[in-house]
Amino acid sequence: MTFRSRVIAATVIAAAVAVVLAGVISFLTTRNALTHSVDASLELAASHPDNDTAAGLGSFLVLSNGTTYPVNEPTSLIDATVMSFARAQHAGYVFRTVDVSGQYLRELVVARPVGWPINFSNGEYQTSVTSAEVYLVPFSGQISELRGLVRTLLLVSAGVLLLALSLGVLLARAALHPLEDVTDDIEEIAETNDMSRRLEEGDVDELGRLRRVFNRLLGTVEESQSMQRQLVLDASHELRTPLTSLRTNAQVLSKAQQLAPEDLRQLTDDMVAQVDELAALVGDLAELARGERSEGPVVRLRLDDVVEECVETARTYARIKNIVIEVDLEPSTVVGRRDRLVRAISNLLTNAIKFAPAGGEIEVRTTAGVITVSDSGPGVAEVDIPFIFNRFWRSPLSRALPGSGLGLSIVDQVVAELNGTVKVDRDPRLGGARFTITLPTV
Repeated sequence: MTFRSRVIAATVIAAAVAVVLAGVISFLTTRNALTHSVDASLELAASHPDNDTAAGLGSFLVLSNGTTYPVNEPTSLIDATVMSFARAQHAGYVFRTVDVSGQYLRELVVARPVGWPINFSNGEYQTSVTSAEVYLVPFSGQISELRGLVRTLLLVSAGVLLLALSLGVLLARAALHPLEDVTDDIEEIAETNDMSRRLEEGDVDELGRLRRVFNRLLGTVEESQSMQRQLVLDASHELRTPLTSLRTNAQVLSKAQQLAPEDLRQLTDDMVAQVDELAALVGDLAELARGERSEGPVVRLRLDDVVEECVETARTYARIKNIVIEVDLEPSTVVGRRDRLVRAISNLLTNAIKFAPAGGEIEVRTTAGVITVSDSGPGVAEVDIPFIFNRFWRSPLSRALPGSGLGLSIVDQVVAELNGTVKVDRDPRLGGARFTITLPTV
């Protein structure tokens, strides 16, 4: 079923429910009004037996032995209900509608006690048994009126439903026309793959909101495509240098018999270093490509425990340069993926070891979701701070050092995934760079 059909069906169903409710209420109100009017005349006659209160109203008395007064009343008017009142099996009175030979009568049956007076032509007598007095009034006219009302309501309901169907078609066509325009524009964008195009935002309504949300989506997709293209361009640029160097070394290696042993050893060492650099670059690219879709459970983590684990691993590499890593860890708890957080902290420690001089010092602190990694290296120049977390960006000082230029980009991405912030400044005591990660605690 199409959306247009659902709108039309909803309109017709709503109209049908409204018409049925209105018809039922009208019928019940009219029936109660007619019945109440007739019942009031019967009740008045029962309370004043000597008054002729309504045209066509009649009454008779039924004794407990089945005898009637007047004696000529038809037995078709006497049934089990009347006899139960006459024999005092029920007290009080009851209103009901009866069908006698195709004629409808409204009937009031009243229980009468022993000693109820009966007027004869030669005097008044009292009953020696219980009895029931039956009051009758014609009700066929009211039944005919109710049947006519039902027919009228059915005709009106059918007309209203046809009108609702027609209006539903017209309203659905008018209401869905702007939505069809939006759908056509989206289909055109999907066919042309032109993410720079934007929809007209329109009025401040649901369709306007849909257009604005879709425009934001197009902006996000366009930005993502631009970043992907830039990542491919940057990656190809970064890969070109080691691949070119490897190709050159491989060509030289083909003449290995002409090289001295020292030159051959240097050549193979260079090739191994270049392969390691390529492997690190590919790993960093894969880490960036994962983005916020990283796998692994999101759990509560003791930040000081995670940092201590990373520091123990980093000390293995720091010993090569006789670098001392001082730690001051205060317990705190954060929520995130352990592997991602370990990667970010390890990148900062690796960066600090790279730039710290031989025999230098690195200081690591944690407190209330804040991690600081400081080193005694040259630090980050003020002009370089705005670019330090960009992909493949490397300062003039670091271009001669090994690395892909993606480590700090990964740190920034992981911290953003954890809803935190990262910044860099100069450590006042050590004089080198100080990176500060701030994460929300639990």
